[in-house]
Amino acid sequence: MAELTIDAVVFDVLGTLVDEPAGLRAGIRALTPSASPYPYPSASPSLGDSGTERLLLLWQRHIEREQGRVVDGDRPYLPSDALDREAAEIVARAAGAVDPAAGASLARAARRLPPWPDTVAGLARLAERFPLIGLSNASRTALLELNAHAGLRWHQALSAEDARTYKPDPEVYRLAVTVAGLPPERLVMVAAHAWDLRGAQALGLRTAYVARPVGDPPTSSDRFDLYAEDLADLADQLGGS
Repeated sequence: MAELTIDAVVFDVLGTLVDEPAGLRAGIRALTPSASPYPYPSASPSLGDSGTERLLLLWQRHIEREQGRVVDGDRPYLPSDALDREAAEIVARAAGAVDPAAGASLARAARRLPPWPDTVAGLARLAERFPLIGLSNASRTALLELNAHAGLRWHQALSAEDARTYKPDPEVYRLAVTVAGLPPERLVMVAAHAWDLRGAQALGLRTAYVARPVGDPPTSSDRFDLYAEDLADLADQLGGS
């Protein structure tokens, strides 16, 4: 593979730099079923691991479906905060927590996501050589809180809210290209989600897949520029000091 000439690094956030499922699981486990009858037959005062995973999947499917509807033009744009509130209310009801405060608390958990063990040091190392741009489907407000909670440090953090759509719409990746003031091929998009990298690739960005337990692995037909085990490995491949 030809050597890359990269002038800036663009990072996905959710799943790539922070463990989104872990933060959501913590919020789901904190739900307290109300005294009233459960609105769903499967709801239970004691969720257990299987119940927690079932509710996590319910959240994830709602977000994926509704963001997809926005991208396809089947639904007007709503920032991630609004979609998180929808998902939180659905999950809270399914858990038997009918108090509106339960849904609001769960929605806030979507902003308190732990970083992966290598994230903070990896960003610091890469920032010694490259401008770093965060590019997330999270809203501006959510991204601010996510960055603060996880200790993420950027030269620039961009929200899909500025494009009024969601990745993998090309307009979201165009935000990073515009801010960097560089040709797309001089930027590398880093993500743990193959679908995200395909979207960046379609706009001409170079791509780097970082393996995470919660990501979307590449298929045999994917051809990304770099494949890294973690951010330290990525820094080695990019020649970070």
